[in-house]
Amino acid sequence: MIWIEFTTCAGLLIWAATLLAKYGDVLADKTGLGRAWVGAILIAGITSLPELASGISAVVWLNAPNLAAGAILGSCLFNLTLIAMMDLAYQPGRILAKAHDGHILSAGLGILLLGIVAMGVLIGTGYSSFGLFGISLLSFLLLTIYAFGAHMISTIEQARQAEVLDQGAQAEGYARISTIKTMLIFLFSALAVIGLGIWLASIGERISSTTGLSRSFVGNLFLATTTSLPEIAASLAAIRIGAIDMAIANVLGSNLFNIAILAIYDIVDGRANFWAALTEANGFAAVITMMMTGVVIVSLMYRVSPKTPYRISWDGISLSVMYVGAIAMLYFLG
Repeated sequence: MIWIEFTTCAGLLIWAATLLAKYGDVLADKTGLGRAWVGAILIAGITSLPELASGISAVVWLNAPNLAAGAILGSCLFNLTLIAMMDLAYQPGRILAKAHDGHILSAGLGILLLGIVAMGVLIGTGYSSFGLFGISLLSFLLLTIYAFGAHMISTIEQARQAEVLDQGAQAEGYARISTIKTMLIFLFSALAVIGLGIWLASIGERISSTTGLSRSFVGNLFLATTTSLPEIAASLAAIRIGAIDMAIANVLGSNLFNIAILAIYDIVDGRANFWAALTEANGFAAVITMMMTGVVIVSLMYRVSPKTPYRISWDGISLSVMYVGAIAMLYFLG
């Protein structure tokens, strides 16, 4: 029964997030806010709302910080594996060989933030929980670096978001949709995503209790995969219209935002024990994510052979193998 509930919640979550993304685009067209702003702020945040909502509920109401952290880090792992899926969808050649090398900046920032997460697990409870007003200094560091990084890449990301959203608007023909209908559906979809995210966290906790699997493993596998489904839809749609840079930026940008969410979990926890409570499994997930991001950087720089006779290239295979190995190792750690 719990698996039927999980499947139902996941399906509704995909539907709500997709609806929210579409009417966010319509809202930009109707209100004049600009598709660049809506795409960079609202649309980019939309696909991370499930992680944010499910994680906050896991930390505040379920007292399950490892479930929340596992969902975030597992989502980062899954997002990088999504590049392998895009490699299959994009033919001919390696998709990363066709992407702009400016994505190396986002990937490098991701490794830097993940290094802080891994350090938070490795330095021990005595240091990781040290901070101000019940908030760890690690969280302040994460948010500061994220803010500076976002400023560095905002111009490029907004231009790419605007290009894709403008194409989508022309294809849909939003003139027939009224402004009132747009705002009502946008608000309804936002509330649905938040509510379904909270429900999903509760299901994940029950899966952990009934199956005997650790919260870190359940977060890294089940919650992470489900809350990443909106990213899958957005990235594959971008590949279909030829917006390669938009698809890669969506993956790497989502990872940056997801890691910053860990600091928000620490803030809402309010007991200065979020980082101290994290297990070695989450530290391992952070390190593997860094390694997978390293593969992306190497592939972005190695453009000697952009074509391949196979459906999937060496980087896609590497990312897939590392993801499967990471999930298997997380199971044994749990």
